[in-house]
Amino acid sequence: MSLYQAPLKDMQLLVGLAVAKAGLRDLPELAEFDDELIGAVLEEAGKFAQGELAPLNAVGDTQGCRFDNGKVTTPEGWKEAYQQFCEAGWMGLALPADFGGQSLPKFIAQPVNEMWLSANLAFVMFQALTQGGSEILLHFGTDEQKARYLEPLISGRWTIAMALTEPNAGSDLGALSTKAVPQGDGRYLIKGQKIFITYGEHDMAENIVHLVLARTPDAPAGSRGISLFAVPKIRIESDGSLGEANDISCTGIEHKTGLHGSPTCSISYGDNDACYGELIGEENKGLAAMFVLMNEARLSCGMQGVSIGEMGYQRAHEYAFERTQGSDFETGKQRVLIAHHPDVARMLLSMRSEVMGLRSLGYLIAALIDKADFTGDAHERRALHARVALLTPIFKAYATERGNLMAGTTIQVFGGMGFVEETGVAQLMRDARITTIYEGTTGIQARDLVFRKIQSDEGAAINALLNEIRTLAESLRSDSELAGLGQLLGDICTGVANAVAPIVNRDGANLLQLNAGAVPLLEALGTLCCAWQLAELAQVAQSRLSEGQDPDYHRNLMALAKFYFAHSVPNIAARLATFRQADAGIEQYRFDI
Repeated sequence: MSLYQAPLKDMQLLVGLAVAKAGLRDLPELAEFDDELIGAVLEEAGKFAQGELAPLNAVGDTQGCRFDNGKVTTPEGWKEAYQQFCEAGWMGLALPADFGGQSLPKFIAQPVNEMWLSANLAFVMFQALTQGGSEILLHFGTDEQKARYLEPLISGRWTIAMALTEPNAGSDLGALSTKAVPQGDGRYLIKGQKIFITYGEHDMAENIVHLVLARTPDAPAGSRGISLFAVPKIRIESDGSLGEANDISCTGIEHKTGLHGSPTCSISYGDNDACYGELIGEENKGLAAMFVLMNEARLSCGMQGVSIGEMGYQRAHEYAFERTQGSDFETGKQRVLIAHHPDVARMLLSMRSEVMGLRSLGYLIAALIDKADFTGDAHERRALHARVALLTPIFKAYATERGNLMAGTTIQVFGGMGFVEETGVAQLMRDARITTIYEGTTGIQARDLVFRKIQSDEGAAINALLNEIRTLAESLRSDSELAGLGQLLGDICTGVANAVAPIVNRDGANLLQLNAGAVPLLEALGTLCCAWQLAELAQVAQSRLSEGQDPDYHRNLMALAKFYFAHSVPNIAARLATFRQADAGIEQYRFDI
């Protein structure tokens, strides 16, 4: 059974659509990134993903990481693959050339990242941390800090670890207690414990820079008193060389359901009162800086859901066209390929349509970030930031939830053979499970969506999105082939608008209903966003069909949209109905009896 093959045709199509939709072709700063360059980058990345990373995926799963006396050993082949990854320049793909990166826009980096995640999710988790950590330094670091950290990070000589969570302060960052005491020489003495630190200790790079959230002695209570510190595993001398080991110790690694090749560490800082770090940005403003990395990680998580779905679809598709069982539902012919069974076809199309819709959304978000970075129009920039902020929790939560379901669907296509380890698809479900939890659970993303992204701006961002989708719906109605999709899309927008209207009324809001119904609402919006992307894709496919371009491929794209609107879009009404009455029974039920 094949391991992974990058879906280059789909990727290049959706990248082109995202670029066009975001208006990136109008920006002179991005003029050099034409279709030929994009295709070359994606092709090379696909070769690396297929040839180097995918073969190590099962190795990481079966071997896992080993912990011994504070040291972590990664699985066989990990170190060599890491060196190849860095030497090829993949680490700094979307980071500045001034510090050794390639300065490629995010709309190109996004499909490349998807390839890494599909081929070997556990291996490549360090990349999003380096991307986000470097962006923190670019936004909040001093010139001296940029010079000290960025080149070694972008080259891969050093890696980043994100140290947020504490044993008694999980997602509630306001409750963290790690201390940072100023020493009067620009350094801070760090003392505390952190858990769930991805790649907090490993053997692949010469140094690890821990980005640690901590409190200074006079810091205000809660999240307003959090500062961010760079705490290197090996101290950095004034000339940039590495000195003595810092007072950082890995006390263990977690034994996890999945992602066995990625070390998840418990770290102790300052056991001997000799752990030193330096402040990044201003005191008590650390959470704002860390959110740069967290948002990068959340978008990466959304792509993890896409990548798991793509990998599952590839495995299930291949198996369905190899496995013979049962009789043909029409002719009665015995021992037919299971792909001919309508229910198996339904499962394959459910994954294929979901992946295409979510992938298109993820690529669009990346293109919108690029547009915001380069536009000179301040009003447009604010609108783009609002759109990205609205879509980020939807994409992170919905894509990872669907990734979990697609992993389960993959096993279902395999039947009993999917439940045993020899086929390898069980790993998909084990690896997928954490994606809905880390970087903010689905519930956290949903509350962020309701209260920070809809209620706080009185519905401006969500209504702008709905208006854009309504415009698409109206244009679809003029096409006889796609008029039904247009009608459904317009009706959905009306339903969503009616459901979210009461949210902006803070005085009259039913807080129990909004909190209990936040996830169903997010699921409705996630399905709507996929329908939006697939409807646009169908419109493009219809146009290209009329020009005689690749008819089989474009007819399939139109069929995908019709399938999704028939099988997934009806769920939106149910989710909205649940949202409206989400408080029912919760207050009355007694959990203590």
